[in-house]
Amino acid sequence: MNLAFVYHMQTNIRSACRLSIVLFFILTLFGVTPSRAQDPWKNLEKRPSTLHLDKGLLTFNTPAFRLKLVKASQTVAGLQPNTEKDFDFTPSERLAQRSSDGMYHLGDINLRLKSAGDTAWTNYSTAASREDVTPLQVMQAGVLAAADLSPTLPANIPLKVQRYWQVVKGNLVLSFKLKNTSNQAVEIGALGMPMIFNNILQGEELEQAHARNVFYDPYIGRDAGYLQATRLSGKGPALLVLPYGKSPFEAYNPLLADPTPKGIDFEGFYEWMVHSKAYAENEWKKAEPWNKPTSVVVKPGQTVEYGVQFVLSPTIKGIEQKLVEQHRPVAVGIPGYVLPQGTDARLFLNYSKKVKTLTVEPAGALSITPTSAENKTLQAYSVKGLQWGRARLTITYTDGLSQTISYKVIKAERELVKDFGHFLTTEQWFNKPDTFHRNPSVITYDYEKKQQVTQDSRVWIAGLSDEGGAGSWLGAMMKQLVQPDKAELAKLQEFVNHTLFGNIQHADGPQKYGVKKSVFYYQPDSIPKGTYSDSLNWKTWAAWSHQAANDVGRSYNYPHVTAAHWVMYRLARNYTGLVTQGDWQFYLNSAYETTMAMVKQAPYYAQFGQMEGTIFYLLLMDLKAEGWSDRALSLETEMRKRAEHWHTLQYPFGSEMPWDSTGQEEVYTWSDYFGYTDKAEVTINAILGYMPTVPHWGYNGSARRYWDFLYGGKLSRIERQLHHYGSGMNAIPVLSEYRKHPADLYLLRVGYGGLMGAISNITQDGFGPAAFHAYPSTLKIDGLSGDYGPNFFGYAVNSATYITHDTNFGWLAFGGNLSSAKGIIQVDITTASASRVFIAPAGLWLTLDAGTFKTISYNPATGSITATLNAADDHTPKALLRIQQASVGRQYKLIQKTGMERGAYVIPLGSKLAKVELSR
Repeated sequence: MNLAFVYHMQTNIRSACRLSIVLFFILTLFGVTPSRAQDPWKNLEKRPSTLHLDKGLLTFNTPAFRLKLVKASQTVAGLQPNTEKDFDFTPSERLAQRSSDGMYHLGDINLRLKSAGDTAWTNYSTAASREDVTPLQVMQAGVLAAADLSPTLPANIPLKVQRYWQVVKGNLVLSFKLKNTSNQAVEIGALGMPMIFNNILQGEELEQAHARNVFYDPYIGRDAGYLQATRLSGKGPALLVLPYGKSPFEAYNPLLADPTPKGIDFEGFYEWMVHSKAYAENEWKKAEPWNKPTSVVVKPGQTVEYGVQFVLSPTIKGIEQKLVEQHRPVAVGIPGYVLPQGTDARLFLNYSKKVKTLTVEPAGALSITPTSAENKTLQAYSVKGLQWGRARLTITYTDGLSQTISYKVIKAERELVKDFGHFLTTEQWFNKPDTFHRNPSVITYDYEKKQQVTQDSRVWIAGLSDEGGAGSWLGAMMKQLVQPDKAELAKLQEFVNHTLFGNIQHADGPQKYGVKKSVFYYQPDSIPKGTYSDSLNWKTWAAWSHQAANDVGRSYNYPHVTAAHWVMYRLARNYTGLVTQGDWQFYLNSAYETTMAMVKQAPYYAQFGQMEGTIFYLLLMDLKAEGWSDRALSLETEMRKRAEHWHTLQYPFGSEMPWDSTGQEEVYTWSDYFGYTDKAEVTINAILGYMPTVPHWGYNGSARRYWDFLYGGKLSRIERQLHHYGSGMNAIPVLSEYRKHPADLYLLRVGYGGLMGAISNITQDGFGPAAFHAYPSTLKIDGLSGDYGPNFFGYAVNSATYITHDTNFGWLAFGGNLSSAKGIIQVDITTASASRVFIAPAGLWLTLDAGTFKTISYNPATGSITATLNAADDHTPKALLRIQQASVGRQYKLIQKTGMERGAYVIPLGSKLAKVELSR
């Protein structure tokens, strides 16, 4: 079928298709059949409205915002930046729908209180049973509106709560005064301020969503914490919510009681928690919180005050500068907050007050040593990860302000990847007689039960396909690209040659090279009795029949298979003796044919960017290098058709979901390759809109994902996922864009955060989980391996060492240990593959198809470079070095004379280190 026709036809029905998918996926996954499905928003509209919108709105103009308040409740009806008259940070268009009891709005407050002598906490919320608040007449300058909230709180509350909207020093401020009106001390065990912004994507087309909606992410850093709400387009302005007074950002709590319908198009609202002890003692008692839970005791007659202020940053990249302007502490960790053991890190603090104390928890988890920065106003430290696991650094400044930074210490990258490969090819190696012919393979694993998953009612989980089932074997294959192991490859060759090609993928017939949705399926009438577990729910859409599982029309399954063939090609072509069961031509051709089968046999979803779509670009480069011109032209022609289609769309990031964060990777790759630089820029901006950099390992570089626990996880719920495969996928375009703009350190920090996030959740024994659960009641990895494979793919093809210089921070290394002597910068490479290095001042990208780097030396004065390569091993008699240069001007060349092979310099390796010198 002609792809252009398919694109035209399917674009017209995309809205209906997405809505159908959303309802179908969410409802039927939990046993609700489509015939009984109800539009949850219609049900919501039937609820009695209690906001009393008929009484009108209050409108105020502040220096940065147009603020609209519901007159009866004095909660926010609109928060519009003055620079964008048609944009609102809050879901104002749904105000009428969300006007019943239990619906949170910006300006509400949640409390858990306990009076002296009480044994249990009592909940209070201004949103639970809404009544009109009592306006206060306040003559204080800058106060816009004030109210006594007693009418909308239970009569037995021992505190008098007043709320103020005011302008202080040009900033819009929301504050609460809480006075103890009882004759007993009252402990505030939880105080939360709901942060209600417009992240509801229900019913929005991509163009509308990118124009109207925001995502918001926290820096849960106590007094230095903040919330950032960024537009989906990645354009400014960005909204910053900052503490006002002593209102630390202690915890970030999902508002699960709010009845706004959650799903693929809405992940839910959250609240900024100043105190969280009451939750830590109850709902969160099995979790390890990001910060120490606190409470406060309010004496009779005493008043305490809390609040937040709202500030605009003109751009996302300008957020840290805006924080500095607001006299907030800014922390920048290099290379980030995931710390491999044995790799040096730096921490730079920008605050007007000096550091008084530094505290590490657990004790000994990190070493912190003062050092210097090029900008002498910065306070700089060398940081090392010593003890595996989460670590919290608490910084106390001389003014009493307390800032926390969350780190994750992991094993040295080489050891981590080694353990990952071992776990996959031992604990997850499935080689038993099997009705579904899944043997031999690397199969999904349940880490909590310590057993392989051979059955799941989401059949793909046990069916070796889709992201949730292919993830484990994909991870095992990509591990070999990073760190080949002959014993592991002996097993994986059996998998590729027998289970993958011939079962997961058709090896003959009219659907040859087509990839099935699952090789496990639910068909009890054709399978021996007792095969299927009675403990599983087989009455959902996810329990595919044999016919449904055999469908080859889901394009997202094809990159996994292409990647497996491509890895086998690379290993057979560039090493000796590793691949013994097939030649490189067979695997390269199989990768090519799988790619072509995608556009022929799965044309509908092929119109969208694919996660791991980078593999098609890498394959094209190898086809060209091998001189396979006809195949290269055919593949390039099909990819051009897709890119041309994307170029006609304003935001070409669709998928089988209404909004997604995985298609951007491939859209960027081909847009950049074919010269559609405007679309590549749109794509990068969109990525920066959902991929933050904050001083917290879980959120730093963590691309927005919140529904895939439904499809690839054990704990199945809508939830912000920390370092799901969006991290590894989106790091690819961000770091690619950085290499084009090596002065843009922001891009490097975001991209490297995603890159390291991709391996941050691997356990000490090598298990790779689907993602980390962000809910404060959980805060741990998921129990299934699920769809982790695409995340490791992102790490495998993108891991590199970056050497750069910043005018504030000085010389920096990402993925290496940097030292300087006599004007020479030397970096010892610490990445697992040790095969890619980018030297930013030279704009130089060095990659090895075979061989590994040990050190890189760079002379900034002359531009000369010396690369030291590790000695030969049993399978690597030569290194293959490629040189790419982003900067204009004189090009780098090898000083030594050497041969060329497929566009790469051939470097003979021996028993000693080899040195390669480059100069302009």
